[in-house]
Amino acid sequence: MPSLIDFRRRIRSVKNTQQITKAMKMVSAAKLRRAQEAVIAARPYANSLQELLSNVAVASKNADVAHPLLAVRPEKRVQVILITADRGLAGALNTNLNKGAGKFVDEKLAAGIEKVQVEAIGRKGRDFFKKRGVTITGEHFNLTKKCTYADAKTIAESIMARYASAEVDAVYLIFNEFKSVMSQKLDVRRLLPVVLPESGAAAKDYIFEQPAAQLLGTLLPRYVEVELYKAILESTAAEHAARMTAMDSASSNAADVIERLTLVMNRVRQASITREIIEVVSGASALE
Repeated sequence: MPSLIDFRRRIRSVKNTQQITKAMKMVSAAKLRRAQEAVIAARPYANSLQELLSNVAVASKNADVAHPLLAVRPEKRVQVILITADRGLAGALNTNLNKGAGKFVDEKLAAGIEKVQVEAIGRKGRDFFKKRGVTITGEHFNLTKKCTYADAKTIAESIMARYASAEVDAVYLIFNEFKSVMSQKLDVRRLLPVVLPESGAAAKDYIFEQPAAQLLGTLLPRYVEVELYKAILESTAAEHAARMTAMDSASSNAADVIERLTLVMNRVRQASITREIIEVVSGASALE
């Protein structure tokens, strides 16, 4: 049975760990608030751009539009953009994301795809696929700390250049979509070729200064850039939410461990006191 000193050391160690997890929870909560505000601000713009693209597509449907980002080819070489965190301590967030991405890659290879390559945004995804021997076309770290539109635009331009030059036949985006503090959804969507959305019943009748086909050619790259930027923001918010939840759970578990250790320590101390009393009484009885 461990001594009282051992129990006190263990309790002190767990308390120190609990202080760290509580501090990390507070930091993640503050970062989550800023990330959530960025996501909420980006969603209306992305939706409006998609609506505008839909209306321009309808206006240009009779024109001969041959934009490289619209070219549909048989999938032989696939590019995956994987957005993960740079650090751990976020529960099962990165594990589930890497498992989902790994399953997607395996399914593509099993379907006869010649090559699948990964553009890694985040260290966890890079490390996962590097161990599996998958070709890494690019590594981008620390974007989740403070991602700007310029960062997303640089990555998107590189990906669009590969697609336009027929180096890859399809581009897929894999990331965690932020639903709520307790819920993050694995999202796998095809980014290229761009599929022009169908216009709904509430389509607006625009009057264009430029030909609709020319305007569509300008909007398509912007659409890809915005979708990537929004995905990075969604992943950032999901990461902070998962880390905040994980640290809250760790703090709660530490409190339970402290309570159990304190209870056992008190029992050991009580047993020690009882034993000493018995020894004193026995000694006194022997002297009579």
